[in-house]
Amino acid sequence: MSLAATAGRVAGQALAPVLPFWLKLRARRGKEIPERLAERRGLDAARPEGPLIWLHGASVGESLSLIPLMAALVDARPELRLLVTTGTVTSAALLAQRLAPALRERVIHRFVPLDVPRWAATFLDGWRPDAAVFVESELWPNILAALAERNIPAALVNARLSPRSARAWRWAPGLARRMLGSYRLVVAQSEEDAARLRALGAVDAACWGHLKAAAEPPPADPAALAALRRAVGRRPVFLAASTHPGEEAAALAAHRLARASLPDLLTVIVPRHPQRGEEVAELIAPLPFARRSQGALPAPEHDIYLADTLGELGLFFRLAGVALVGATLVPKGGHNPLEPARLRCPILLGPHTGHVEAMAAALVDGGGALRVTDAATLAEAITIVLTDSGRAKAMADAAAKIATDASQLPARLAAAILDWLPQPPFR
Repeated sequence: MSLAATAGRVAGQALAPVLPFWLKLRARRGKEIPERLAERRGLDAARPEGPLIWLHGASVGESLSLIPLMAALVDARPELRLLVTTGTVTSAALLAQRLAPALRERVIHRFVPLDVPRWAATFLDGWRPDAAVFVESELWPNILAALAERNIPAALVNARLSPRSARAWRWAPGLARRMLGSYRLVVAQSEEDAARLRALGAVDAACWGHLKAAAEPPPADPAALAALRRAVGRRPVFLAASTHPGEEAAALAAHRLARASLPDLLTVIVPRHPQRGEEVAELIAPLPFARRSQGALPAPEHDIYLADTLGELGLFFRLAGVALVGATLVPKGGHNPLEPARLRCPILLGPHTGHVEAMAAALVDGGGALRVTDAATLAEAITIVLTDSGRAKAMADAAAKIATDASQLPARLAAAILDWLPQPPFR
């Protein structure tokens, strides 16, 4: 074992006594579910009979991006069961909402154990998965070491490694090489990511496409959508989707500027984290607004509609005439821009799209999205799209075409992963 790997193991063991207190603190803040804290220590295993694959997506975007792969795995092996772990309460709730009923029957959800050697061992010995799949940038030394010790094959899909992270890992080249080399399959989301991963030790890393491009669009309740459309009428609608602190202020400033050309403009703000609703509401005042979490619909006198609820973004992509994709006006790296693309909603992107750069570049270069940098350029783009129906349609057409490019990726990944499992008996 390398010095760096030993250090990771020692650090995990040293932190283990204090981590339960940290988890309880997170639970008091609503970031953990108190009655499920044992799962974070690898406990509460309930392994079903038959083949089992463990899939892990840390937070909302990562876990939702796994849904097409999960569907492809079960389509190919109907007897398969899937253990899906996440690291956040929000991702667990949204995953449960997004899974189709037939797929939900094949999925068991747990919160991922923390990277403590004993807890990783407890988790793996309890569940005994036949294979493991991680998404994007999950490099946990103790969990990966425990998988290797048990000869459980692992894949890293939609892998991402920023230039900054690559430089940081060069300080521990042995550990990086050990962890990345433990993956039997590494599929990067861009050629640049693949090159950086190969340089650090994933010698066979390849780019097959971006898994998020294959994701189904977020759903919408037909009755709720009809009610919103009746309430909005013929008003033009701008959506600020999955916003982070700083983006709401920019959206509000853009709304004020755009009203010079669009006096009846309705701006819908959907915070990424609904628990920020009160904070965002205070920011919106004194503009007249309605708040969805209080059961209100937008009325003609409302400038802003605050949609501080969970799992309803699909409603607003279908309602809006143009949408800003959140986490792009502030340095967060960007959320999935192909969700609005699949719903034919014209797209606006800020400058910070590092986490989804390949998709963002394809959309901008292909005419499916416009770049903005601040409130002034955001207002200009809103006005352009909402006053030019031909431009809006051309953007929607271009974005929808790009959104179909990765439709075969989940099946290709599923075939590679299932090849590691024993074949089912011939019937």
